[in-house]
Amino acid sequence: MRFAKISTPQGPRFARLEGDRATLLDAPPWSGAVHGAPTAQSWSERDLLCPVEPTKIVCIGRNYAAHAKELGNDVPTEPLLFLKPPSSLLDPGGMVVLPKASTQVEHESELGVVIGARARNVAAVDALAVVFGYTTVNDVTARDLQKKDGQWTRAKGFDTFCPVGPWIETDVDTARLRVQCRVNGAVRQDGLTSQMIFDVRALVVYVSGIMTLEPGDLISTGTPDGVGPLAPGDACEVELLDEARPGLFGVLRVGVRSA
Repeated sequence: MRFAKISTPQGPRFARLEGDRATLLDAPPWSGAVHGAPTAQSWSERDLLCPVEPTKIVCIGRNYAAHAKELGNDVPTEPLLFLKPPSSLLDPGGMVVLPKASTQVEHESELGVVIGARARNVAAVDALAVVFGYTTVNDVTARDLQKKDGQWTRAKGFDTFCPVGPWIETDVDTARLRVQCRVNGAVRQDGLTSQMIFDVRALVVYVSGIMTLEPGDLISTGTPDGVGPLAPGDACEVELLDEARPGLFGVLRVGVRSA
């Protein structure tokens, strides 16, 4: 099933999307409100908002060997974690704001995992059962500040540095997705989730062994090689593609502007 958060005359609402119709929900879909209220309305791309409300955004660094290599880093032997604040979330169609503190802001296209149940010390056999669904993430990064600071909070944490959407899909084979980023129509990143060093199951096990994952939390699973700069006026598109199911995730589109 496909779930989104949409703009309505009564304010933002979660909804189940079926074609051009949106069935409004009384609560976030990971809370079990999959049947929702009987109210339905039509929707368009301009109505879509950020589809997640996480208590935390757990990100995985260097989870593709080629990306680790392009930045001159070793391939990690266990998942490398960092956090982005929920205040960095950005709606589809929003504007990434380039901070004055950085001269090198880059895109990072990623598969996002939305948690559906409270999870602590999850066993591998149960890991996928606590996942609600999957979405598209752009882990925007101030690369110069990442190198300068030696830790990644500032470089990853600016407002607008985590575009997510345009919706959540629940029925996905995450082993066969293509992860792509286009800037002004030109392909910058084009990787495969099968190339991830640590897959979704392994990441849920590892992260839940460190911190309790709450329903609605987001794990961003790392980016393939090809990261590159963003400049004012750019149009950046991130897309997860399944060749057997064209258009499954839609396109996460954002603009870019100076602060």
